[in-house]
Amino acid sequence: MRLTRGALLVAATALTPALLLTAPAFAADTAPSSTSVATASETDGSGTPVDEMSEEELRIAILRILADEDSGRGVVREANEALDGTVEDMRAFLKTGYRLAQAEDDRVAIARILADPDSGRGVIREANEALDTNTPEALRAFLETGYRLAQAEDDRVAIARILADPDSGRGVIREANEALDTNTPEALRAFLETGYRLAQAEDDRVAIARILADPDSSDALRAAAAEVIDGTPEELRHFLEVGRYEVDG
Repeated sequence: MRLTRGALLVAATALTPALLLTAPAFAADTAPSSTSVATASETDGSGTPVDEMSEEELRIAILRILADEDSGRGVVREANEALDGTVEDMRAFLKTGYRLAQAEDDRVAIARILADPDSGRGVIREANEALDTNTPEALRAFLETGYRLAQAEDDRVAIARILADPDSGRGVIREANEALDTNTPEALRAFLETGYRLAQAEDDRVAIARILADPDSSDALRAAAAEVIDGTPEELRHFLEVGRYEVDG
């Protein structure tokens, strides 16, 4: 008797056949995960070619793809169509259909990156090049490696601009140079996402401490500075940019 789809899904989740190989993408919230399916010349863990797999084995392989939360709409649609079709439909999906459906989802992911106003010149250039090449391999390569490297290129430019800003303080300059010296995509991104904010807060506390130490500061300004000096990075920045002038005014 044929197993139900639900029963096969349980089996697919429990098994880990070598048929499916997974590699993470740099922007997990943007790009779907990379899951490559064996072609007719490849085999599963038991050495069975896709063309020789049983109906149950084919269903389990496809259900594993559906169980992947990163599978995109195109992959999910084509996988379900294959499951609702014949054995040959399932074989065709694993051999060619999955690759093409993944490419469809990858185009959508790249289009979202291009629509992001924060995407820099390097990312835009490489994303458009991948779309112009328009092969499943080029699209996947951009999402798996090219995006990360292009983002790092843009991050270096952003950090160089911070260093060129005459208002950047010692903490910011120190952390920016450390990120550039480390020079990994992860270190550059970490500085821009969190390190810059914390280094700016360090410099802002120094600036507020100087206000407290300045004999020309009014009592009201000192009181306001003392109240904010242990605050959040956002509170420190707001005080220096706005609050201090409201007190003196």
